[in-house]
Amino acid sequence: MKNRGCICCLALLAALLCFAFSAGAESASLPEPKFREVSVHDPSIIRVSDGTFYIFGSHMTAARSTDLMSWEMFSRNADTGCKLVDHVQEEMAEALRYAKTTTFWAPDVQQLGDGRYYLYYCTCEGSSPLSALGLAVSDRPEGPYRNLGIFLKSGGPGYDATKLPNVIDPCVFFDKDGRLWMVYGSYSGGIYILQMDPETGFPLEGQGYGKKLLGKNHARIEGPYILYSPDTDYYYLFLSFGGLNAADGYNIRVCRSRNPDGPYVDALGQEMIECGGKAGTFFHDPDYEGYGVKLMGGYCFEPAEGDTPKRTAYRSPGHNSAFYEPETGRYFLVFHTRFADRGEQFRVRVHQMRMNSDGWPVVLPHRYAGENPEKVPAEQQAGAYKVILHERDINKTEHTSRVITLEPDGSVTGELTGSWQCADGQTFRCVLNGIAYDGVMNPAYNDTEKVWTVCFTALDETGAALWGTRRVHPGL
Repeated sequence: MKNRGCICCLALLAALLCFAFSAGAESASLPEPKFREVSVHDPSIIRVSDGTFYIFGSHMTAARSTDLMSWEMFSRNADTGCKLVDHVQEEMAEALRYAKTTTFWAPDVQQLGDGRYYLYYCTCEGSSPLSALGLAVSDRPEGPYRNLGIFLKSGGPGYDATKLPNVIDPCVFFDKDGRLWMVYGSYSGGIYILQMDPETGFPLEGQGYGKKLLGKNHARIEGPYILYSPDTDYYYLFLSFGGLNAADGYNIRVCRSRNPDGPYVDALGQEMIECGGKAGTFFHDPDYEGYGVKLMGGYCFEPAEGDTPKRTAYRSPGHNSAFYEPETGRYFLVFHTRFADRGEQFRVRVHQMRMNSDGWPVVLPHRYAGENPEKVPAEQQAGAYKVILHERDINKTEHTSRVITLEPDGSVTGELTGSWQCADGQTFRCVLNGIAYDGVMNPAYNDTEKVWTVCFTALDETGAALWGTRRVHPGL
């Protein structure tokens, strides 16, 4: 029995060494990432000329990083720790008084042609669209910002919130022709867009609330963010569907257009202007959860047989911003998420995105750890994977992983069956239980198991995401 035990131990060691080589060889040169956590709700990202990244969030929170992994808070809240605005309660008193609040909701910061930084701030009563949207300016991204005043209000007596917007959640961006825009809105009457004056940062005159892009009748859709891709020549409108609390189903979706002000469509070709609640409804998710490409929602990579008893479980990930890095061609998704079994605690997460062959962004399953868009050698592709089917629902509990094996002969076995291919080391296609997916393979860092591995991310033709991460201890 001792000899047999030794043989089994040697076989186990050989299997582990073989997997460690095959799964991690491509990324062996990458260092062990060093993460530093911060809690910034609704993070909006900007990179400045020295390479520093800044994220600005609700309650006047803000943090900085040089690598998108290790973050440092420098402004904590609007009551006692605000570093962005001196004496913020007095400086922005008009907006706070109008919205009957003492705090601020999701902001955005944009650098304009004069080199200064413009802070688009918003206040909201909370149980109604009684909100104000204003502008402040600073010579430095960290402030202090000086208030320039309110330029948009919503709510009040006689206000039809089923059709008109709640003026919060601004995202200000330049289009490919240098024009400045602001997309905004949350719940209520939907998501709107305004053309802005690139000299002053304020809206061009005569637009009112601007052009509606989608939403009506208090649909739970908010946090709009628009990113232009020079690779595809599309404008991508990111949105958060569902509620932000841990049990309320926040999830990140996207649609696209050739023009910054739409019309936007999803993977099914549906016009997003039709996306919203039916007349007389209030937060009725079934009316609109069939719209948009769902990039991610709550999910859990469960321990499988032989794994260490660890799990990665995001709940209600959402209210994202996004960033394109022209010198490397990389795309990043920046968002906050809650977690299973941690109540309403939230943290910032950054995941790298890639574009699939149909020009839709797909999100890598693991947080960014320094990886690049890389080819995965053929000998590293086949193996046992945990997969997440994100589906297209507003899921209030996390979707859990299943186990499959990408066989060397191109077949898929396990809890889902079908076929797969990745001939060029990047373009990944598979058919699982009769449904076709289009995406990419890429090295990734499994932060749960603390090891570099291989992952894939893809979409089906309806716009539902599939994630896969190669198992660290397959079959043990």
